[in-house]
Amino acid sequence: MPSVHALFSLKYSGVPATYPLYISFSSQPILYSYFRSSCSWRVRIALALKGISYDLVPVNLLKDGGQQFSAEFKAVNPMQQVPALKIDGITLSQSLAIIHYLEDTRPNPRLLPQDLKKRAQVRMIADHIVSGIQPLQNLSILKQMGEKKMEWAQNCIASGFQGTAHCCDLLLIAALAVQLVVSQKLFCFCRFKVDMGPYPTITRINKALLELEAFKVSHPSRQPDTPAELRA
Repeated sequence: MPSVHALFSLKYSGVPATYPLYISFSSQPILYSYFRSSCSWRVRIALALKGISYDLVPVNLLKDGGQQFSAEFKAVNPMQQVPALKIDGITLSQSLAIIHYLEDTRPNPRLLPQDLKKRAQVRMIADHIVSGIQPLQNLSILKQMGEKKMEWAQNCIASGFQGTAHCCDLLLIAALAVQLVVSQKLFCFCRFKVDMGPYPTITRINKALLELEAFKVSHPSRQPDTPAELRA
């Protein structure tokens, strides 16, 4: 039986492939991703901003009880989460770890400020979201909340975003952090019907970023595994 990689590997360089590659011998990076995963989205954004082409292997987090729980994918990432990136002979998981590796090994164009204080502030804002907001409204948590999942997600997001919005008001240099985490998180906020009225700065930055080509090609509505009814 063909492997998940063999069945679902898709060449990706900004334009989704139209057919599966049953055998992949590519030496370029391989990204294991789910179209609606915000963690996967931020890695796709970083790859696009740096102009790095890659093969995409969709991992459907809902189909068959979750393809991330398959033995084959567990061999790729024992945490059974997306994204995972095979690159330079290693496999990395956790979106910010992947992005930092790309920044260290492929520094042009730069995603982070060279000034150490500004770089630390950008990372702080990114961590506000990936550690203080996102884990509380991930799929595994929402399943346990049952009928209260919408209310739970809204409260977690709004509470965490209050602090993030304050940071962004003080530090517009953090637009870089916003590039990598806020824009794709706002997609989730719309999904959970969070009122963005109290956060005009973040809303304005997000609107501007979504005009960039790197954000357009990496958007959940334009991925090879995006269902037809959700395509832009």
